Amino acid sequence: MASYRPTINPQGAWNDKEQHMAPATGVICAELEQFQPKDNMRYARISLDILGMIHLSDFKITTRCIRPGRTIELIESTFESEGRTCIIARAWRLITEDTSAIAGLEDKTIPSYEKLPKWEGMSIWGGGYIKSVSKDIREGERRPGKGQVWLTNDLDMVEGKPTSSFVKLMGMVDTMNGVVERQDGAFTYMFPNVDLQIHLYRMPQGKWLGLDVQQQYGADGIGLTSAVLHDEEGPFGHAEQILTVRKVPRKN
Repeated sequence: MASYRPTINPQGAWNDKEQHMAPATGVICAELEQFQPKDNMRYARISLDILGMIHLSDFKITTRCIRPGRTIELIESTFESEGRTCIIARAWRLITEDTSAIAGLEDKTIPSYEKLPKWEGMSIWGGGYIKSVSKDIREGERRPGKGQVWLTNDLDMVEGKPTSSFVKLMGMVDTMNGVVERQDGAFTYMFPNVDLQIHLYRMPQGKWLGLDVQQQYGADGIGLTSAVLHDEEGPFGHAEQILTVRKVPRKN
């Protein structure tokens, strides 16, 4: 079990008393990375369920192996704050071997961040986390519901410890829900996610995360945000989030 005290940098966008899911994912991934590491295995899927508010207060993460094996393992991390479990993450760790002879991808690359203009559109969101990444966001083709952005930040996930590419990029994936919002202008509907599913067909490299995102709303209050994940070398995986779409409460 590891204990943490958050700074203002993980502060959420929907509520200033909660943590944003992006850095919460990152610190969970930091714990997963350190848990009984094995040179011949790596994480291939990380599935995170959000059980309630992720409080902007002291928290602890407990990690354990719930399905051991020589070639396949299932690792679980729980994120607890203020006496309750906020997030449960389960991650499949799989054996690696050389499959370069048959390797092939269908995901298309997106333009490099070096060729794209800076984008100030994230300024519609509040909170310390968005401020930490909005210093340098690059915009590709984008419209409400679909688009491409690159983002980075200059912060370590855990103070005093080096941040790997895996942890840094996983700690920004959840940003995808706020970059192609379908509502142009003032929000009349909220659309927070209740989960985050990440699938990795290779490990990410570098410090820039590229998101090729689409956001879709059904007609009965449920939506879906999907993204192809990119680093400076190209696409490396996919992510999805189920959304609860509901009218913004009126202020009394």
